[in-house]
Amino acid sequence: MGTYLVTGGAGFIGSHVVDELLAEGHRVRVVDALDPVAHDGLPDYLDDRADLVVADLADADAWSGLLDGVDGVCHQAAKVGLGADVIDVTAYVHANDAGTAALLRAMAERGSTARLVLASSMVVYGEGRYRCPDHGVVRPGPRAAADLDAGRFEPPCPRCGRDLVPEPVSEDAPLDPRSVYAATKLAQEHLAAACSRVTGTPVTALRYHNVYGPRMPRDTPYAGVASIFRSACAAGRAPAVFEDGRQLRDFVHVTDVAHANVLALLAPEPVPGACNVASGAPRTVGDMAAALAAAFPGVGPPEVTGAYRLGDVRHVVASPDRAARDLGFRARVPFADGVRAFATAPLRRPAAAARPADHEAVTNGGGAV
Repeated sequence: MGTYLVTGGAGFIGSHVVDELLAEGHRVRVVDALDPVAHDGLPDYLDDRADLVVADLADADAWSGLLDGVDGVCHQAAKVGLGADVIDVTAYVHANDAGTAALLRAMAERGSTARLVLASSMVVYGEGRYRCPDHGVVRPGPRAAADLDAGRFEPPCPRCGRDLVPEPVSEDAPLDPRSVYAATKLAQEHLAAACSRVTGTPVTALRYHNVYGPRMPRDTPYAGVASIFRSACAAGRAPAVFEDGRQLRDFVHVTDVAHANVLALLAPEPVPGACNVASGAPRTVGDMAAALAAAFPGVGPPEVTGAYRLGDVRHVVASPDRAARDLGFRARVPFADGVRAFATAPLRRPAAAARPADHEAVTNGGGAV
């Protein structure tokens, strides 16, 4: 059995990785800042068999002993979501990029031979893959405010203006981050790859699609769309959906995402490069809202608002083929079963909770991960 370090291991995805590693008999070391934006103290679900260190990764003193005897590092620590405002930029860069740089430096200084599994995100793609009936695969530019104001949400072909057909995006697609969060996630990938070329540390970047499930944070502008919808339903309100609700996403259950991480950590040989982590069964944002609303008696159907955010993309769904081929990963939780369980699953209340009006306004367009 091995020893594994999970950064952000008290968080939403990280804690599920911890659970699976412990269940397989491994030793687990957790480092987590317990940021009050995401945590109201130490969560009661964190398994006490894991060794916990409360620290900010960007603090050089935090690394004393953390990497000793470690066979693999699962790097989940990050600030997620689109945030409340562009003034969040320094917080995102500190948590995501400075924290990752500190990890990479610590591994290099200590001559660590541990493999690294990095939590990345589908947001690095920007818009997904689109095909024009006349011009084949094309890359639409950012959507114009005038079109969105008029309810024209679908991106047009940049050559002829015709409607486009969305297709699954693969890992070799062009990368086009369109938010601060997305830029920091891509920077994490680039930093890890650059250091890997020098140190030889094997790096697997897992590009999560829309993750949902128990232990999601609630009442915060950094939660995912599923959590926002769930919180509205629990309060007796119909979930409010941006645009027309037809935005395509791939909703993948957190236990499946944790399993993908464990597969990458324990694979007989490292799997370098990026892998999409997705269910392979796209759904609309409206589908998620409707499924959750149906699980709460007395809550009406979702309210489609037509509101939008310029930073949102229209459609992004994934090809899961590389993860299936190279990691042996296939999602196991069907959408209907996962959402039904999620409707009553415990969520995590942060200490620095945002007002409901604030977090609904900034996160229910599509939900970044």
